[in-house]
Parts: sequence; structure tokens; C-alpha cells
Amino acid sequence: MAASSERQYLGRPSNSVSMGIVGLPNVGKSTLFNIMSNLSVPAENYPFCTIDPNVAKVPVPDDRFNFLCGVHKPKSEVPAVLSVTDIAGLVRGAAEGRGLGNAFLSHIMAVDGIFHVVRAFKDEEIEHVEGSIDPVRDLEIIHEELILKDLERVKNKIEGMKRAVSRGGDKALKQEYDIFCKCEKLLEEKKDIRSVKWPNTEVDIIISFQFLSAKSGVFLVNISKEEFLQQKNKWVGKIKEWVKNRDPNAKVIPFSAKVEAELAEMDAETREKYCTENKTRSMIPTIITTGYHALDLVHFFTAGSDEVRAWTVRRGALAPAAAGVIHTDFQRCFISAMVMAFADFKEKGSESAVKAAGKYKTQGKGYVVEDGDIMFFQHNAGGAGKKK
Repeated sequence: MAASSERQYLGRPSNSVSMGIVGLPNVGKSTLFNIMSNLSVPAENYPFCTIDPNVAKVPVPDDRFNFLCGVHKPKSEVPAVLSVTDIAGLVRGAAEGRGLGNAFLSHIMAVDGIFHVVRAFKDEEIEHVEGSIDPVRDLEIIHEELILKDLERVKNKIEGMKRAVSRGGDKALKQEYDIFCKCEKLLEEKKDIRSVKWPNTEVDIIISFQFLSAKSGVFLVNISKEEFLQQKNKWVGKIKEWVKNRDPNAKVIPFSAKVEAELAEMDAETREKYCTENKTRSMIPTIITTGYHALDLVHFFTAGSDEVRAWTVRRGALAPAAAGVIHTDFQRCFISAMVMAFADFKEKGSESAVKAAGKYKTQGKGYVVEDGDIMFFQHNAGGAGKKK
């Protein structure tokens, strides 16, 4: 297996996925989650979805969505959302049951990607569980705990398969066994499952086991207000180097939970004035969009006077699967999709102008949805061909 030079998504194939906020105690996780919770969209926009107290559905910032709403002035506006789960603080020894232990790690298993929050600020009033500020050490603790839990689980899996594999005759079982043995060797070398490029024939097995170290990560460095405004912190460069050596495709985002909390309390005019005077901005939009794309998600739009809505799909989704996000019957009875690129709509100013320019195209079942497509679907669910 070669080292991974490009991102390979090893999470669930569903469009309904989530990011979990993970870190040691007292690093700013709860502050970050509370800010995101205040942005959370109304649950009624997402039927059949119960929102737990520790889960926020956060709108994904998108200027294209705002533009479409401005043009159509719809009765309903429904943005794309990112589900974010607040996970209790991890401590050294969690894989062996210390602290919340196994319960904590099972909460990580339930999400699809991780916001790793580390503390790079000093505050004598906020105790650090390790006794000192060293975010690189903290990342090593988290990394080791996830690796150890993965290793424990895969060893148990291998042990449970040995007898059946030794009897022979089941090629599929032997292939699965060999894949888990590769995983065991990798983990014993303290390497993440996502650190290598897995062959397509093995990816489904990897995904099905939901390794903790296979999950996509975004690294959030919580620095002091003063250092954030000055854009100076001695730890950020060291953290970027640590991440580069272990997960070269992952993003590192410095932010200040204190600044974000203060901005969240301001009205729009005061916030804009503060950011202008201090030459700064909120990092929450960047954090949300980076988490969204770390899960390999994109979205397309349906737009009209009744509703402008962003629909989330997996990158690389085909047109029938996109139709199925709206309604399963649309996928089952898919005929075609009418597609225009957002850039063409913005340039031409209207659907009719895009048509006149020959850029409003009919696409079939093999069309790969592009991020920002504006789509209308033809289907024969319930009778004659219909448009949505």
C-alpha cells in the first residue's frame, strides 16, 4: 500500500453525515459548539429528523445560495447544512476505559469526521488537564487513543475470524481477514488507517468497520484573543508540521473561541465595525465549509419563487442519486435532468437567457453532479413525466 497523496474518503456513503468536535477537556470545544448551536436551522425544515441537545444542524455559508434567494425572493429558503456533534472531553487512557472511556470513543464512532480542537492559549483560570500548554502533545494523546481503540477492535475481529478462515473454502472471508491483518500491522506502527491509499477492492471493508483513525479530520487551533488579532502564535507552525506528517490533506484553522463568543453577542452592524477596525473576521464560516468538504459533500440547487433549496450529495454523485435526495420516487422513475451551472445563471441573469445561450442542458443517468449546479428533474413517478 502506498502512502496517500490525495484525499480518499473512508466514511459512510450516506448524504446524512456529521462532524464531531473532539479534544481534551477545557480546550474550547463547548464554546465552539454553543456558537454553532446558535446558528442552528429550525428542525421543521428537515422532516423525520430529531435533533439531540448535543447536535447542531448548522447552515453552510454559500454566496451562491444567497444570490439565488435575492433573485427569486422565494417563500422558503433552505440552505445546505452540516450536522455537528459535541463530544465530551477525551483524556489520556480513554482506550482503556479512563474517563468516559468506551462511551466517549463510541460517540466518535457515530460521526463521520472530526473537528480536532486543541488549545494553544494560556489562561491561569482555566486548568489544563495535562498541567501545561502543549497542543502538539495533546494531538499525540488524541491520536494514540484513537489508534489504540482501533487496534483493540481489529485484534478482536481477527481473533474471531481465525477459526473460520483456517477451515478454508471461503475466499471472501479470507480476503476480509487479510485486509484486517493489514490494518493491524498499520495500527501497530501507530499509523492512521487513512494514512495510506487503499485499493478500491478493499475500501468497502474498511468503511464497514468504521475505524476511528479512518475519519476525515479538520484541526482547529484555539488561540488567545490577542494572538488571533495579531495573527501570531508560536504553536500554529508546529501543529501544521505535525498534521502534514500524519494527514497531509487535512486543514489547520487557527481561531479564537473568545473572539468568536464576543462576535456572536454583537449585532450585525457592531460586528462589521469591530472586524473592520481590527482587520479580522469570524472563522466560523471557514470552519463549517471546511468540515462540510472534508466529508466529501457538495450541493446542488433547486430554485424558484416558491423555494430556493440546497440539496446535499456526495461528491461524484450521478443525476438519479441527486434526484433521490429530493424524493426516492424521483430516482426510481428518473427520466432526465435539466442542468445549468450557477456561474452561467449569474452571468446571463435568467433561466431564459441561459437557454438562449445554449447552456441549459438535458443530462441523462450518467451525468455527474457538479457543486453549485441548478437542477430540475424529469420523472414519471405517479404517471406522465413531471418536473421538479
